[in-house]
Amino acid sequence: MERPLLEEIRDRLDEFTATEKKAAHALLANYPMQGLGTVAQFAEAAGVSSPTILRFIGRLGYPGFAEFQKKLRGELENQLNSPLARSAHMAGDGDGDPHVGQLVENVRETFAHLPKGELTGLIRLLSDERKTIHLIGGRFTDGLARYMAAHLRIVRSNVSHVAGQQGNWLDQLIGIGSRDVVVVFDIRRYQAEIIQFAEAAAKQGATVALITDSWMSPVGRIASYVLPARVAVPSPWDSSLALMAIAEVLIAGVTRENQERAQERMRALEKLRNEIDPSTEGRRTGPDI
Repeated sequence: MERPLLEEIRDRLDEFTATEKKAAHALLANYPMQGLGTVAQFAEAAGVSSPTILRFIGRLGYPGFAEFQKKLRGELENQLNSPLARSAHMAGDGDGDPHVGQLVENVRETFAHLPKGELTGLIRLLSDERKTIHLIGGRFTDGLARYMAAHLRIVRSNVSHVAGQQGNWLDQLIGIGSRDVVVVFDIRRYQAEIIQFAEAAAKQGATVALITDSWMSPVGRIASYVLPARVAVPSPWDSSLALMAIAEVLIAGVTRENQERAQERMRALEKLRNEIDPSTEGRRTGPDI
């Protein structure tokens, strides 16, 4: 899979001059739409001159603004592609299974380019029991939010999964404020109701963390932490494997961050299970408690 420009810009931030960094941050904050207007509009939004914008895109390897915009339009098309549209470009039959190879590559590339400061910072935040954690996902990612919430509830308190009908989400949104963290799973085609929930939570003072794809959900504009994953495979359906890997790394990190607390809660939970159903005593030897 061709490397997304968004990912390249994040990786190369240290190479840019101070004014070029302003252009980069403006584009990342509203990607890719910020780059689809005129040079003058891009420059105004970034607070720099038009020649700075042209130097910025030149440093990225594009000979002119038209070529730069062609790349952005291609990535926007990829964001909006439906499973039906992607099915027309599936790889044909051949030796081996290209799907399996791409799954492995997706996980490798995800962690190769994942912002390490974002990952460690989010682990510390999720480990802070003064914070209440809310996890929410879309049509295909809700299962990841539920999975992560179920694990985090074992090793720390005050964790909830925002589930059910959209109308019921407002019950949780009412009480969300500055002591809350909202973890959002959102991949293409991004869901308006998920974006609206995250934006409302941010307005009420919550910290928003986003786990998304390489093209980045619009939630990224208001998220304090963004963890992008590779999801494209030779199939009409995007893969959740790298997203799941990120979730598991976060779960393991939170468990390690306060190992004594985690073990104490696991022992308490095991005791409760044995009291409720004595026949289970001694049968559970692993962490799946």
